[in-house]
Amino acid sequence: MSLTKLERRIRIKHRIRKRLSGVAERPRMSVYRSNKEIYVQLVDDVQGITLIAASSRDKDISGKKDITKTEQAKLVGKMIAEKAAANGISQVVFDRNGYLYHGRVKSLAEAARENGLKF
Repeated sequence: MSLTKLERRIRIKHRIRKRLSGVAERPRMSVYRSNKEIYVQLVDDVQGITLIAASSRDKDISGKKDITKTEQAKLVGKMIAEKAAANGISQVVFDRNGYLYHGRVKSLAEAARENGLKF
């Protein structure tokens, strides 16, 4: 019997998370993608806290109508990079959370790189 999409993503997620861990100096940049929105957090796994978060539900982005979900993801990537720079974070560990590095996840990552985050 084959795996469902969710089971496959969770299996990939566990395989990725075995190797990734974020610390305060270089937090884990975790991406979550729903059907409508995209969320990103910078997580310190040692202390178990979220340092910074951004999403497409923030007022700056949700107020803009007639933009695609990929364009929303670019804005979220730019926003997280700006917030990280304001908090003195320049390097992160990218956790795609089991999603393919394609589409919205890729555009978020590229926008974060263009705005100063290194991973």
